Amino acid sequence: MALQQYTNLNFEDIKISIKDYLRENSNFTDMDFEGSNLSVLINLLAYNSYQTAYNTNMVVNETFIDSATLRENVVSLARNIGYVPRSRRAAKAKVDYFITGLPTSTETISFEEGIVSNGTVSGSNYIFSLPETVTGTVSDGDAEGTLEIYQGQYLSVGFTVGAVEQRFILPNDGIDTSTIIVKVRENASSSTSTEYKLVDNILGITSTSNVYLIQETTDEKYELLFGDNVFGKKLESGNIINVSYIKTEGSAGNGVQGFKFSGTIRNSDGGLLDGYTSILTPQTPSQNGDNIEPVTSVRYYAPRIYSSQHRAVTASDYESILPSVYPNIESVSAYGGEELDPPQYGRVYIAAKPKNGSFLSNFTKKEILSSLKSYSVAGIVPTFVDLKFIYVEIDSYIYYNPNFAGDPDNVKTDVINSLTQFASGTELNKFGGRFKYSKIISLIDNVDGSITSNITNVKIRRNLLAKINQYTQYELCFLNSFYCNDVNYNIKSTGFTMRGVAGTCYFTDEKIDSKSGKLFSFQILTDDTIKVINNNFGTVDYEKGEIIIDTVNITSTSLTNNIIEVQAIPDSNDVLARNELYLQFDVDQSNFYMRKDSISSGENTSGTRFNIQSSYQSGSSKVRGTAVISTSASTTSSTTTSSSY
Repeated sequence: MALQQYTNLNFEDIKISIKDYLRENSNFTDMDFEGSNLSVLINLLAYNSYQTAYNTNMVVNETFIDSATLRENVVSLARNIGYVPRSRRAAKAKVDYFITGLPTSTETISFEEGIVSNGTVSGSNYIFSLPETVTGTVSDGDAEGTLEIYQGQYLSVGFTVGAVEQRFILPNDGIDTSTIIVKVRENASSSTSTEYKLVDNILGITSTSNVYLIQETTDEKYELLFGDNVFGKKLESGNIINVSYIKTEGSAGNGVQGFKFSGTIRNSDGGLLDGYTSILTPQTPSQNGDNIEPVTSVRYYAPRIYSSQHRAVTASDYESILPSVYPNIESVSAYGGEELDPPQYGRVYIAAKPKNGSFLSNFTKKEILSSLKSYSVAGIVPTFVDLKFIYVEIDSYIYYNPNFAGDPDNVKTDVINSLTQFASGTELNKFGGRFKYSKIISLIDNVDGSITSNITNVKIRRNLLAKINQYTQYELCFLNSFYCNDVNYNIKSTGFTMRGVAGTCYFTDEKIDSKSGKLFSFQILTDDTIKVINNNFGTVDYEKGEIIIDTVNITSTSLTNNIIEVQAIPDSNDVLARNELYLQFDVDQSNFYMRKDSISSGENTSGTRFNIQSSYQSGSSKVRGTAVISTSASTTSSTTTSSSY
């Protein structure tokens, strides 16, 4: 009998193989009779073999990090390559405190570690704590300053080091490991302690280093690991370990405000202070809270962190290391300067989007770059660049069968809701995100049974932030090739005003060849006439997807926040976010048109009156949005006649 691949068989396949085996033995003759005792035994053997094969499959899957499903197993496999999954992160808030009514003899006060306040968000109450004591000054019975408070409960636990090998496992889940403070006393009677520092690798550790490592164990708890007098100082029998930390709710603690003080204040002598009035004013609501790193993220980052070997050489090394340096990263993109035109050798450019907001502060950038110094090799300079959004919009003509659609407006609403949900997913909102055209049209078709087809056109947009009343040159890189037709007007903009020119202006392109064109600015005079203001406004590279606007002084924009929207048609319906571009699918700026399918409905089965929408349509308008008619005139400008704008 040939060896069977039981991991690939189902119950019936196993049963057939057993019967084939028994047919080779003449003593068994009734295996095909389902009512026989032998048939019952065959079913039992097949069932047992199937269960064994299934369990074997599952066990084998759990031994590989890319197929394991149980968190405990994924974490264990990541531990083998030195990766520690990110813990929960407590939401933090900076609050200004003002305390009055203190004794005038008091010179300093101390906010004791532990619960310091509580706050609410969405009807839920959250406590906030200090991980360690904070000292402030007092003047004439008043004290004011700033506290950085952490959402969660302050907890502490102690261990006594024994003579035999033991494990130091913190008893709580939901710990923010960044708040762990470890202090070691020589013995129970000792009044002094030594603080041990957390490290993530053994590089630079000596035999006398007061350090510890952590690793995740079962049930999302953490274990402390101390040295062995080779890598780190070894603990001695009788040592007392005191560990304090904050147990947090993670991302649920974001957005809390309305803090009320509930902490403990002591004077410089350690005496308890009471009878005072305290006011806490948040600078911002609590933010940057996060949940424990999910299994999918551990699978992705663990091998990449291991391959980087705690050094950053390639762009992918920086992408892998940055989330561990700054956990509040939602998406990160890194690329070498050699990819630029002209090349910038010796530099790695990093663009990152935080989980809360769109841009990193300058202070945060400096902190991250400082942390990256221990990973960067000589000759490579990491440099932050701000992310830039590239928006995808669609014009979708949706054909429906009126026999199955009660109200086409309801169908349209369902389409918009479905696309909005898709647009919020991680497939799009990230660096390196890809807008997949085939997925979009399939998604539209499957929204409702009445939809028979759709013809969807794709547009891409970048927002130009104008520097008002400044002579500036602008560059907009879409990093996606532009479609270029023969009648020009491939590029469209919203309105703006320029110094020395009265009235609203726009700019568009004029094709030179299949790869390049020039920009010109113009005004709308009448329904069929435009006036060219500047025939050399800039250049466009259709192949690279790059627009360069020559030096111009923009005095205002039609849109708020000094924004000029610039629109183009991509050469490919699939749009990719490269380098520092962050992809977003803008459903709100998209257009949806419901069209009756007269063929499917039986109204016009021959199709003689069926209206087919073009699969490419730039539109008759030469501007983005509603055109503004300009009544001004300039003697230096030339006039061009057009059938429409």
